[in-house]
Amino acid sequence: MKLTADRIVDAGMTVFAQTGYHGFSVRQVADRLDVHAGSLYYHVPSKAALLQLMADRVVRQAYEAGTAALAGLPAQAGWPARITAQAVALRQSIRQHPGGAIMLAGSPKTLSPGALSLMERLLATLAEGGVPPEHCGTAADTVLSHVTGYVLQEQSDPPAVPVTAEDVAALHRSFPRTVAAAAAQGPDEKFARSLDLLCAGIGTLIRPLSEGPPSEAPDGRGR
Repeated sequence: MKLTADRIVDAGMTVFAQTGYHGFSVRQVADRLDVHAGSLYYHVPSKAALLQLMADRVVRQAYEAGTAALAGLPAQAGWPARITAQAVALRQSIRQHPGGAIMLAGSPKTLSPGALSLMERLLATLAEGGVPPEHCGTAADTVLSHVTGYVLQEQSDPPAVPVTAEDVAALHRSFPRTVAAAAAQGPDEKFARSLDLLCAGIGTLIRPLSEGPPSEAPDGRGR
């Protein structure tokens, strides 16, 4: 088959799933395609460029999934529902790719158009909801960081040492609240509730139109 950038990205995604970020190399991708490494550089000039293309594919798929999720909301849906729809679609999308969360975490640094599009839409949603401009960037970054961290935990390897029944019993005795909290909710419900908490926190930043800017506190941070 003809060597193309898409085929190289396909192979790169497969290799990345097996090796992770630190073990990933262009030579391994070339071996996967049964070609010389030098022939890849005609299409992808460097390892960094290949990782950028791979990350961009993941986040572009996530962006499209977010678009579909937003289209499925009722017209009167408020900004929390719109933020939640985008976050849920993002989580579902990057979970489909082993190592997808790692790619997402690094994609803004490579100026991935897909990652920048995700951020731009989150910022627009928050601004339209009335979040003050000075807080929109932090709020959007917090949402993306939360989704990335959540999926990183979901995609992490299981413990190297098997957990025995005795280990579990000891955990129940030593950390009863933590164990109970972990067992109380499934991952999907936990994620949904975490988004509710995030949106509730962001919502405290929205001031009624009748209010002026917050007064300065003695420490200069405002109230």
